[in-house]
Amino acid sequence: MSIAIAMLLVVAGSILFHVLSPWRATPIASNWGFIDDTMGLTFLVTTAGFVAVIVFMAYCLYRFRHVPGRRAAYEPENQKLEAWLGIVTTIAVIILLAPGLLVWGQFITVPKDALEIEAVGVQWNWSFRLPGADAQLGSSDVRYIDSTNSLGLSPADPKGQDDLLITSGELHLPLGKPVKVLLRSIDVLHDFYVPEIRAKMDLVPGIVTYFWFTPTKIGEYEILCAAYCGTGHPQMRGKMVIESEADFETWRTAQQTFEQSRKSDASRDKRASAQ
Repeated sequence: MSIAIAMLLVVAGSILFHVLSPWRATPIASNWGFIDDTMGLTFLVTTAGFVAVIVFMAYCLYRFRHVPGRRAAYEPENQKLEAWLGIVTTIAVIILLAPGLLVWGQFITVPKDALEIEAVGVQWNWSFRLPGADAQLGSSDVRYIDSTNSLGLSPADPKGQDDLLITSGELHLPLGKPVKVLLRSIDVLHDFYVPEIRAKMDLVPGIVTYFWFTPTKIGEYEILCAAYCGTGHPQMRGKMVIESEADFETWRTAQQTFEQSRKSDASRDKRASAQ
């Protein structure tokens, strides 16, 4: 009897903890409210299953407790009960998985008018690349990486000469415009994560992954790495600034292109050798 009561207290305590807990997801700042809705539905279904199983177990402990002189009835199978359990379980699994599949379909379908940018992870900082006047990103390869080309852009690709390089870890984006984020890792596994955006994705060495979102609130948001990537993992942080399109254009015009960066490096090396 005491065990049954303890189990019911665990159920009540778990539900109260969830309802009264001060820890909540950060306010969303993108179009991915679908992800919050799916998580909420998952909580409801799993909570219902948790409560049903524990309450049933507590009932069984009480109802079928030992009583002197009472004998248990042997029942090897109950086809009706098994059928109902199979039906209920199937419905619960469908409710859990179907919304996630629908959201995933939206998650990988990028709008045609999305601004395409690149986020590059390396132990332990973030760098970014935006298209220049031609609105296209140039090609890249780890073989091109050196002290003057940290992102590995192809020097021979004309599309990449006007690409904007941001190595400060601060990314600016315009409000209300879909953004496709290409993700590339130079060394180990990283994960691009902004809690307020809800969307996240791994950066896998040798593979270009992606996700997309539409910023919906002006503000500054922290960019985190959500995959353990070494001793400096906790310090791998950047900043995402969502601003009006006019402010974004002002910021973008102030950034250095790949071509300008190479000329600047060449001039610096020339002065250093002359000294």
